[in-house]
Amino acid sequence: MAAKSGGEQRAGLLYGVGAYGMWGLVPLFWPLLKPAGAIEILAHRMVWSLVLVAAALLVLRRWGWIRELLRQPRKLGLIAVAATVITVNWGLYIWAVNAGQVVEASLGYFINPLVTIAMGVLLLKERLRPAQWAAVGTGFAAVVVLAVGYGRPPWISLVLAFSFAIYGLVKKKVNIGGLESLAAETAVQFLPALAYLLWLGAQGSGHFGTQGAGHAALLAATGVVTAVPLVCFGAAAIRVPLSTLGLLQYLAPVFQFLLGVVYFHEAMPPERWAGFSLVWLALTLLTWDALRTARRTRAEALALRASAGAAPTTGAPMAVGGRPSDGR
Repeated sequence: MAAKSGGEQRAGLLYGVGAYGMWGLVPLFWPLLKPAGAIEILAHRMVWSLVLVAAALLVLRRWGWIRELLRQPRKLGLIAVAATVITVNWGLYIWAVNAGQVVEASLGYFINPLVTIAMGVLLLKERLRPAQWAAVGTGFAAVVVLAVGYGRPPWISLVLAFSFAIYGLVKKKVNIGGLESLAAETAVQFLPALAYLLWLGAQGSGHFGTQGAGHAALLAATGVVTAVPLVCFGAAAIRVPLSTLGLLQYLAPVFQFLLGVVYFHEAMPPERWAGFSLVWLALTLLTWDALRTARRTRAEALALRASAGAAPTTGAPMAVGGRPSDGR
């Protein structure tokens, strides 16, 4: 069983690296879709994502959740909110990449954990540990430094970070599987997106099929680009501890940042380096605190088992260590 557990964790780690790696490299994909604009690309992403996910659900015969969901108006409302928020996130991200703002977009996903923590304090009245307060304060200082460097607030980063944090909060309340959740959200987005694409076609300003078969295939592939990383993420989430996923999440913005600087040759003046350095310091504090808390929680659980006279099993520490702390 231990060998099987180790194999499952290795597979989960590969799935996690694959998911965040694909999210990190996706800035290479969006420019291939030009001359289509960000809203047209977004509409294609919505339409083709639903087509792909519906096909997957048909193959897997996973339709029972739909009837149950339709009987829960509150969940339907939350899914509509999630669909709206992720529409803003997707659309702005595509626009930012194609407008040459990959570095600022990557910053949004660097500061997302800090925004999530801040929202937990403001909305859920969560209590933070001192290291978490220090990380949030350092992140706020970073935004101020970057605002001075840019000559404006880094609004792309802030909108991406806050929209994704709200999306995560709503998804937590909806609490349905990743594939099912994506299907429900894209079902909400589908009709407006399809109507927009049909309107573009009627106006003669759409690009599907007008730039050749290869470009049309790339537009259709937006569904694959959306769904495959999510499937990999779902496979990772059930195989590795959440603490491991928390560390892997930094892969995506690291890849995006490196692409922005090295591949797209975006400017990085000293004040921007200073702001990013503060962000990375904040994330280091956050990661150190999360790992320390996970070790303490595991040690306390082992001590509790020992005091109860129960011999701890080989896999017990992994299960305990995989739980997120309440003050996260």
